[in-house]
Amino acid sequence: MFSNRKICFGLALLFCSLAFLTGGCNKKAKEEVEYVPSQSHISFWLTNIDKSALFERQDIDLAFENTTNNYPTIQVDTTETFQTIDGFGFNLTGGSAQLIMNMDPSKRKNLLNELFATNHFNIGASYLRISIGSSDLNDRVFSYNDLLPGQTDTALINFNLAFDKNDVIPLLKEILAINPDIKIMGTPWSAPIWMKTNNNSIGGSLKPEYYPTYAKYFVKYIKEMKKEGIRIDAVTIQNEPFNVKNNPSMLMMPEDQENFIKNHLGPAFEKDSIDTKIVIYDHNPNIIGYPISIMDDPEARKYIDGSAYHLYGGTIEELSKVHEAHPDKNIYFTSQWINAPGNFEKEFPYHIKTLIIGGTRNWCRVVLEWNLAADQNLRPHTEGGCTQCVGALTIDNFVTRNPAYYIIAHASKFVRPGSVRIGSNTPEVLYNVAFKTPKGNIVLIVENDAKTPQTFNVKYGGKTFTSTLNSKSVGTYVW
Repeated sequence: MFSNRKICFGLALLFCSLAFLTGGCNKKAKEEVEYVPSQSHISFWLTNIDKSALFERQDIDLAFENTTNNYPTIQVDTTETFQTIDGFGFNLTGGSAQLIMNMDPSKRKNLLNELFATNHFNIGASYLRISIGSSDLNDRVFSYNDLLPGQTDTALINFNLAFDKNDVIPLLKEILAINPDIKIMGTPWSAPIWMKTNNNSIGGSLKPEYYPTYAKYFVKYIKEMKKEGIRIDAVTIQNEPFNVKNNPSMLMMPEDQENFIKNHLGPAFEKDSIDTKIVIYDHNPNIIGYPISIMDDPEARKYIDGSAYHLYGGTIEELSKVHEAHPDKNIYFTSQWINAPGNFEKEFPYHIKTLIIGGTRNWCRVVLEWNLAADQNLRPHTEGGCTQCVGALTIDNFVTRNPAYYIIAHASKFVRPGSVRIGSNTPEVLYNVAFKTPKGNIVLIVENDAKTPQTFNVKYGGKTFTSTLNSKSVGTYVW
């Protein structure tokens, strides 16, 4: 009986023989049949900051051996387990969806397969965050219940997903056809302006008399999306509740969010049997008292799944303090921008070290980049929205893959939903994180934070392999 590796080798020879007659062996197809992770063979995917390798599988024979040397050693320990992973992915803004939906259908299909399919050709993004109403990276400001000045609609008779039906909803349907298991989080940037204290899309707060109506707004959104075949796995209550300069935006103090959840949104979800998770905060970890104080309230806490974070203030290590305060609640990292021009040498290693490694080592079960796509002029965005946000993709006449694409790829391709973070030490400059996947593979992501190349060992199950990374380079190792 042939081994799996012999079968794959035979398929590779057959494929390349056929390909030779038509012009050569396709590199991606070659990678597909060669990729056979096992505990005797290590697959090594590399990105160098000089772009000499961009998430490329290395043809290096790495194998576990009985090795003795003086190199620093990363020890991977499957007996030490932490949080389960829901996924890695992107914020799918309305502007991103608009750009992708405007692509030629065949090119769009190829791109979506590359982003979301789970075979070896693709990066397998497994989690998306979308806006409830518009974000600042839509081409206009809107909610699902916009009225003329002076009008109100507490029954939400005029609720309508019309704007999202132009781009976000049809794109999500195409993505779900590729990966039906992808999880989707929804987040509002603002309530409809007639519910707000300043009757404006920028700033202002939700009027207390509209708390019950706004709770129904969330329920209606989830139900209407379900009618479209789109399940909203989780919602956060307000994007960046202290950011009142964006367009749209809305101020929401912790006591107001606590009141809204425990007296209105939680009971509304319970009444309508909504199983969508409620996630609080969704802002920087420099004010962790905000989420902790809400979860300290037992009447609010019973409705809350966890809390969400960005990193424009504070440190990623603060998230462990939130976990220590409420270890039964989940932690999500939902957004981090890369600003123009998208300096690869700076942004790629920083985001890997701080978010992919730092976020998951501090209990995040989700890590998302902001945002999926922009055009060559960093559009679309609202008037007053972000003018310097570089997408994971730049879409004009061609598709350009930017730092966030490779940041997510290093985790999403192999750390599939249901993976569990496991123990690993950090020898000085070799920042790393390890996971065990549902299929039993081990995934180790390492960033060399030194100014010089580093050779190091990885020890697992009593045996060791040795690898080298250049300065600021990142390797994903799978066995």
